[in-house]
Amino acid sequence: MWYLYVLQCGDASFYTGITNDVPRRVAEHQAGRGARYTRSRLPVALLAAWRYPDRGAATHAEAAFKKLRRAAKRAYVESHKPFLGAPFALETPMERQ
Repeated sequence: MWYLYVLQCGDASFYTGITNDVPRRVAEHQAGRGARYTRSRLPVALLAAWRYPDRGAATHAEAAFKKLRRAAKRAYVESHKPFLGAPFALETPMERQ
């Protein structure tokens, strides 16, 4: 299983990535060992994560999400209830977009 995840950085910007282990990857970002972008914008918080069957599907969803404007990203996160009582969502965004 692969995940598309969205972080909110300390400067209120968003960072989007993919991983097969969300808790580990978020911990890396929070410890300053994640992407260069997040290292300079600590602290970070997980806003959303959606599950995909494979890396290719997650990569495709990441590319589509990154093309959205900030307001559309925020609206998408808020409207797709990314946690649904679990650490990550069990639904998949961007599948028909």
